[in-house]
Amino acid sequence: MKIEELRKLSDEELVKKISECKAELFKLRFSQATGELEKPARIHELRKAVARMKTILRERELEG
Repeated sequence: MKIEELRKLSDEELVKKISECKAELFKLRFSQATGELEKPARIHELRKAVARMKTILRERELEG
């Protein structure tokens, strides 16, 4: 997702998305360990997405 799309989401939606991404990240890491991972770049994308969402949450926390 793009940063503009993420900024439109509420805090609850961001927290939910973070947990979904972390669950997917766990599954990808597991399949990487077993040698079944097809797109290793997806791990990088998910890590960056989680970092973006956490950054947005932290910005909102500092504002209010």
